Amino acid sequence: MQHLSGLERARAALEQGGRFPAGAVAPLVAESWQRCRELGLDPGGMPRDVVIPFAEVRQRRDANGALRSLALAEMQLLHSQIAGSNFMIALGDADGVVLDTISDQHFAESAAGRSIIPGSVWRESERGTNALGLAARERQPVAIYGREHYFSCHGHLSCMAAPILDSNGEILGLLDASCSNEARQQHTHALVRMAAAQIENGLIFRERAESFILAFHPRPEYLDTLSAGLVAVSSDGAVASINRPGMALLAGLPAAQGVHFDRLFEAGFGAAMDGLLGGGVIRVRDRAGSGVFMVCRQIGQRMVAQAKARPAPSLPTLIGDPAKPDFVCEDRTLKCALAELADAAALRMPVHICGETGTGKELMARHLHKLSRRKGEFVAVNCGAVPEQLFIAEIFGHERGAYTNARDDGAPGLARAADGGTLFLDEVADIPLAAQTALLRFLDSMEVRAVGGQKTHRVDVQIVSATNRKLHEMVKERAFRADLLYRLNAFTISLPPLSARSDFPLVVQHLMQKLAPGTAITDAAIARLAQRSWPGNIRELYATLQRALVRRHMDYIDEDSFDGEPEHGVTDSCKRCRNHTLSRRRCTEIRSVYRNTANNISETARLLGLSRTTVYKHVR
Repeated sequence: MQHLSGLERARAALEQGGRFPAGAVAPLVAESWQRCRELGLDPGGMPRDVVIPFAEVRQRRDANGALRSLALAEMQLLHSQIAGSNFMIALGDADGVVLDTISDQHFAESAAGRSIIPGSVWRESERGTNALGLAARERQPVAIYGREHYFSCHGHLSCMAAPILDSNGEILGLLDASCSNEARQQHTHALVRMAAAQIENGLIFRERAESFILAFHPRPEYLDTLSAGLVAVSSDGAVASINRPGMALLAGLPAAQGVHFDRLFEAGFGAAMDGLLGGGVIRVRDRAGSGVFMVCRQIGQRMVAQAKARPAPSLPTLIGDPAKPDFVCEDRTLKCALAELADAAALRMPVHICGETGTGKELMARHLHKLSRRKGEFVAVNCGAVPEQLFIAEIFGHERGAYTNARDDGAPGLARAADGGTLFLDEVADIPLAAQTALLRFLDSMEVRAVGGQKTHRVDVQIVSATNRKLHEMVKERAFRADLLYRLNAFTISLPPLSARSDFPLVVQHLMQKLAPGTAITDAAIARLAQRSWPGNIRELYATLQRALVRRHMDYIDEDSFDGEPEHGVTDSCKRCRNHTLSRRRCTEIRSVYRNTANNISETARLLGLSRTTVYKHVR
C-alpha cells in the first residue's frame, strides 16, 4: 500500500506539473516522465498514434528475417504459457516499430490492442513512458505497471519488454507482452526475459553454423539452461560470438569478437577441443582464474548435440471437464446454447443440430455424448449415404437371409450398437419417407425389431440428429414428416456460419494447434482470414490452413502465407490498381475490409496493419 500511495502522489504531481516525490516511483520511470514532460506531452491527453506505411513494415520484416523467424516461435510459446491473461505479445525492431503481434482475442479487440499493430511506433517521444520504448532506450528489460505509464489512458495496462541483443550488445529487436491482468505480472516478466534470451541463443546457432559452439558455466547442471554462456569459435580458435550470460561470466576479460580462445581460457584451444570433441564435459579455468565446466554443442555444419531447446513447462495432467467442449465455443450464440445442453442430455431429450455444411455438427453431437456420461458407444450414421432400400435394415438390423445380399449371420443394427450410448443421425433430411414411419415408431417406443425377425429388443439411446437443410420447409413440401420433426427437435441447437462467429480468431488458433502444434500464426494473418466469407465454414478454413502450412517458406504463418488463395466475396479494386496484379489484390482486400468495418478507415488500417493515408487512397 505504501508503494501504491507513493505512486498516486507521483501521478498527482505529474498531472499538476509539480515535482515528483523522492522515491515514489522507480528512477527509470521518473526519468522517463521527466523527458516526456520536457517534450510537452500531456499526461492526461492522448499519445501520438504513429503508424508507418505497410510497405515499410514489409521492408523491416525482410531486414530482420532471421530474428523474426525465431521470435515468432518464442511468441507462440509465450502465447501458450500465459493464455487466458487477456494479453498481447509484440515483436518490435530496434527502432521500436512493431513487426508482428500474437494476442488473446479480447485484448486484440480492446482499445489498447487496436493501437499495437504492425507498423505502430512505440518510441517514448510519441507514446510516452511504455515498456517497449523504454527497453529500446535503456537496452535492458523493463516492466511498466498500470499508472507508471506516462499517459493516464494506459493506466489499466501492465507492459513488460526485453531487448534482443547481438553479441556486440547492439539491439536487434524487442519482445513485449502487454496485458490487463495484474495477477501474473512478475511471472510474465520472467517469461519475456527468458524468451528474449532464447532468441539471442538461437541467432548464434543460426548465424554461426560454420563455428564450434561451446557452452560453459561454473556449475555443470546449468550447462543446459539459459544461464549458460555460449561462445562461437572458428576452426582456428577465433571468437565469433558470445551471448550475454557468457559476457557476464567472462567479465573483466577481453571477451569480444575476434579475440582468440586462448586469451579467455587457460587451456589451449587445441587441448580443449581434444577433450570436447569426445562429447564429454571438461573443466577449464578462465584467465581470471575461475573454474568453469564446458561442453561442445555444435561442430561446424554438423550438429552433434544441438543446444537443447527450452521445453514448455510441464503441466500436471488434469481430469477432463465433461462440460468443456473439445472445440472453440466462445461465440455468444453457441455459449448460450451450450449452457442448456447438459440439462437436455440429463432429461434424455432428442437433440437436433442444424447449421451449414462444415460448421461442426458432429463435433457438437460428440460433445453431447460426453455430457451425457453414457457408457455406451457414440454411433454415427450418414443417412444420405445409406441406400433407401437398406436404410431400415441398417438402423434396426436384419436376420439371416432376410433379403437378397443380406449377411449370412445377420446384423444387430446401429440402434442396438448404440444401446447405452448415442445414435447420431447425420443428414437426417435424407431419410427416405418410407423409413421415416419406422424411425418415428422406434423413437416412441425405443424398441427395435430386426428385418425378418420376430423378437423385439428395448434399447436406451440418446438421439441426436443433424442437417444443413430447412426441415420446416420440407414439412410444408411433404418431403419430411411433421410428427418426426417434432419428435427429433425437442431441443435444437443452431450453429452459426464461420463468417458470423465472434470467436473466429480462437477458431483459427485452435485449428493451428491441431495441425501444427507450436507453429506461430500472427494477428495480421488471422485478420486477413477474417475478411473472407467462408462458404465451406470450418472445413474450408482447415483446408486453407493446411495449404498454407504446405506452401510456407518459414516456420510461421503470416498474412503473406495466403497469397494466391481464392478470395470469396472480395470487392473490386480501384481504377488505379485494376491493371496491376499485385496492386489489385492488395486493393481489393483493403476495400473489402473497409466495407466490413462499416467504412471505418481507422479500423481498416488497424486490421491490415496499414497507415490511414494508405487506406484512404484506395477507398476514396
